Amino acid sequence: MKTEVKKLDSTKYELNVAVSGELVKNKFDLVFSQVAKEAKVPGFRPGKAPRDVLEKHYSSSIRQQVLKELVPDVYNQAVTAEKLDVIELPQISDVKLDNNNLSFKAVVEVTPEIAIKDYKKQKINYKIVSVSADEVKKQIDSVKQSRKAEVLDDKFCRSLGYPSLAEFEKAVERQIFISKENQERQRIENEFIADLLKGLEFKLPESLVARQTEDMLRQAKLDLAMKGIPRDKIEEQEKMILEGIEPQAKKQVKVYLVLAQIAKKEGIAVDDHMPAKVMEFLLSHADWQETN
Repeated sequence: MKTEVKKLDSTKYELNVAVSGELVKNKFDLVFSQVAKEAKVPGFRPGKAPRDVLEKHYSSSIRQQVLKELVPDVYNQAVTAEKLDVIELPQISDVKLDNNNLSFKAVVEVTPEIAIKDYKKQKINYKIVSVSADEVKKQIDSVKQSRKAEVLDDKFCRSLGYPSLAEFEKAVERQIFISKENQERQRIENEFIADLLKGLEFKLPESLVARQTEDMLRQAKLDLAMKGIPRDKIEEQEKMILEGIEPQAKKQVKVYLVLAQIAKKEGIAVDDHMPAKVMEFLLSHADWQETN
């Protein structure tokens, strides 16, 4: 196999691949034998038609089957040999095939090279989460007003599913604490990511950005539909929705690629759970400092 690699930009490569001889010939022989078993040729029993007759009747379908089986195999061998970290299906063109030779061109997108900085012992400023009596009182007063209750006592709290006013107050305090804790966790992660990305500039693979944009657009349109907005109105807003989505999609792809590179360095599996696992790893190795 002969492979010529041309770098188009930081995320795209062009591969010109050619194979000849036994590999191609053997694939033709294998496909011919498969076709011969089932081919129905006038004047011959199944499996008994000679090869020249089969070529006359089935040459086009045999050729297509050879291409279907051989091109992916040869392409994967070429990518492996060149050690390219391909992230999307290739664009195949200029395919040429005869009984002994196969050649084609493949344009592929690869993971960009990212000059990621030291990500361990990154500083995190955190705040101790607490809930004040005033916050609990405001939340309880809000419940009281929404229920139009004249008095807040054990009887009223039982109607809400709590055995007593004291237990209701504890539940409200827990709810506020969990909400504030989640907000603090989100703030920490957002600031951590922003610091991780600071100064990192690299070309984003077009296919990943397009896929992420498409997924986010589909979800945004679904959310609008769930709110009862008519389809024609949603379609009218598509351009405006896209303008808001595209920057977010690019940022999400950038974050994913950076986290994926860290995952590979640290031996973390790059699967659906990778982003969460990498964040857990990064936070566990961070330099946590309490602030007021």
